[in-house]
Amino acid sequence: MSAAVRPAPTADPIGTHAISVFVNNKPGVLVRVALVFSRRGYNIESLVVSADATNAAFSRMTITCSGDPDTLEQIIKQLTKLIDVVRAIDHTGQAVIETETALVKLRCKLDERTELLQISEQYNAKVVDYGPDSLVLRLYGVSAKLDAFFELMSQYDVVELMRSGKVLMARGLETT
Repeated sequence: MSAAVRPAPTADPIGTHAISVFVNNKPGVLVRVALVFSRRGYNIESLVVSADATNAAFSRMTITCSGDPDTLEQIIKQLTKLIDVVRAIDHTGQAVIETETALVKLRCKLDERTELLQISEQYNAKVVDYGPDSLVLRLYGVSAKLDAFFELMSQYDVVELMRSGKVLMARGLETT
């Protein structure tokens, strides 16, 4: 399964939040959005930005962060006041489809490859590069799936690890 519906958050007051921000695709917009978070003491844990697929004049940002919900409410209000922000939505507690992509480079001997490939197959990870003494795997899915995979990989020689951060979309016809 490549994506999953995120369950409703727990009662944890300092939980993880997923915010989508639809903005004009102009220089400096990202910095202004990041400053709103910074001024309120919120750390951005992941940030994915790309031009909108239907109109290159706009970009979509997916921001994952943790912190107090009341402060986040103020951040969302401040974001919507920025000139180049079309809309900002906190998707916490909403039914959304989310996924994340990762690449992992492993140093491995020939005698380890079979075991690594078997583990990779269970997580639907694909080999994207074979080297004489290395493998590069691509994996996608919900963050918990990636975390479990990386936990298993920790017993091997991980050379490099890259994660994309979450991307999400609201279910049904609701706007993201």
